[in-house]
Amino acid sequence: MLSICLIYSVIFISISFFFFFFSVYFMILDYSLMLELEMVTLNSCSIMMTILLDWMSLLFMSFVLFISSMVIFYSKEYMLGDLNLNRFIMLVVMFVLSMMLLIISPNLISILLGWDGLGLVSYCLVIYYQNIKSYNAGMLTALTNRLGDVALLIAISWMMNYGSWNFIYYLNFMKHDYVMMLVTMLVVFAAFTKSAQIPFSSWLPAAMAAPTPVSSLVHSSTLVTAGVYLLIRFNFSFNLTMMMILLFISSMTMFMAGLGANFEFDLKKIIALSTLSQLGLMMSILFLGEYKLAFFHMLTHALFKALLFMCAGCIIHNLNNCQDIRFMGGLIKQMPLTCSFFNISNLSLCGLPFLSGFYSKDLILEVMSMNYLNLYIYLIFYISTGLTACYTIRLIYYSLMGNYNYNSLSMINDTGKIMLQGMSGLIFLVIIGGSMLMWLMFPTPYFICLSFFMKMMTLIVIMLGVWLGYQVSMFYLNYNLKTLMFYKISMFLSLMWNMPFMSTFGVNYYPLYMGKMYYKIFDQGWYEFFGSQNIFNILKKKSMFMQILFSNNLKIYLIILVMWIIILMLNLF
Repeated sequence: MLSICLIYSVIFISISFFFFFFSVYFMILDYSLMLELEMVTLNSCSIMMTILLDWMSLLFMSFVLFISSMVIFYSKEYMLGDLNLNRFIMLVVMFVLSMMLLIISPNLISILLGWDGLGLVSYCLVIYYQNIKSYNAGMLTALTNRLGDVALLIAISWMMNYGSWNFIYYLNFMKHDYVMMLVTMLVVFAAFTKSAQIPFSSWLPAAMAAPTPVSSLVHSSTLVTAGVYLLIRFNFSFNLTMMMILLFISSMTMFMAGLGANFEFDLKKIIALSTLSQLGLMMSILFLGEYKLAFFHMLTHALFKALLFMCAGCIIHNLNNCQDIRFMGGLIKQMPLTCSFFNISNLSLCGLPFLSGFYSKDLILEVMSMNYLNLYIYLIFYISTGLTACYTIRLIYYSLMGNYNYNSLSMINDTGKIMLQGMSGLIFLVIIGGSMLMWLMFPTPYFICLSFFMKMMTLIVIMLGVWLGYQVSMFYLNYNLKTLMFYKISMFLSLMWNMPFMSTFGVNYYPLYMGKMYYKIFDQGWYEFFGSQNIFNILKKKSMFMQILFSNNLKIYLIILVMWIIILMLNLF
């Protein structure tokens, strides 16, 4: 009997090729197709289910489906022995379908359906391994994404002013009208929560609690790129001031994640922080006004990041679920094919010439150098690129080179045949995908005219990053790790500038503390004294007094008579 993994894998890859050829066809003809289905008409507002098919949405859907087909195929062996494998695959399929809905929607209502679908299914996938860490990570992920959902809901209600939710018609209008710019700001806020820009970055490394195939899908082409994709669609509605502010935030995200990855020891978290850094890069180039370049980098990044996670999953699988890179080492001898794939995707991430990452990354840096904005942007782009090379070499040094640091008796080899087949499907595109996309997407190439030194700047920075990565990670018996010499600053940088604390304790601690104080002071304090308890005591005393009166009628009558006589006598005298 055919397994569910194989069925969905074949379906997805077939649709992926179909979409890819249609995308090329639409690109050649410069053709867009919009299908509208009227759902409800209320006064002058009509709720339409709209589908936008143009080269961009078709190409992105093709990539998402291709990567998901490989990931689902890979899951067959990775999740082997899992009692709920079918449930897991169905969740992944729901996740991909939510992303599809988001990609083809030029309408805020249908975008919200896909957006919420991604948020809810990602929660189910992050808590898939049911333990405390997973539940906490899932809650952080879900609640951060809820903030974005709320922003989208407000944007939908605000767009009632237009009489339609098809934002695609109003993009230029939003740019100039200050009242309607609110919609753009809300959408940017939503995209920042989904794409984990500062100050919402802490959920991204936490979401690593999910199984590795999910991480591979989330970090390459679905959840985190949804925000970038939405902003690529909305890019015509940004005005200059907004772009400058957002450029600053996204460039800080890129720098912060690159720095944090150099201090991290968890294999999956290093790759997660590398995703965050690349998302910052996509956002930055988008806010510099180059939306096509952001889309280009998003696609090439999806390829090598999916493969990177799949290789990491293979390593973790073979090391009995150990994720600490300090326990690895010498894996190149035991797992040659996996390590080759791992290396190629790592070098593609660094921007090694003629691999897929090089075409988008190098072009982004050169376009940024040519449209000179200011020194801060110039430096932070290059420093972040250097940091990428730095943590990549550190990762390679710790995991693939040197001696094996784990159990002395362990059988490690490239046995995972199905996992290797899933990864082999991607390696071809990681190598040639960049050049192929570049020829497709840019019919007229970018004209870049730079001096020799500026042209070589990318290469120089990468070489410096490689050297620095080797220097900070080098370890032998009489060697002190450089990061331990500055322990506090290392902890600050590795904890993403204390962002996880701010988004967990910062959000939870003070409301809970206030609740406790309120309960002690008001509910159990003065309110209790002046409120219910005291009223009860007073009523009790009064009723007891009345009871005494009523149960001793004759005595009381006589006492009152005596008192009355005494008062009369006093008045007479």
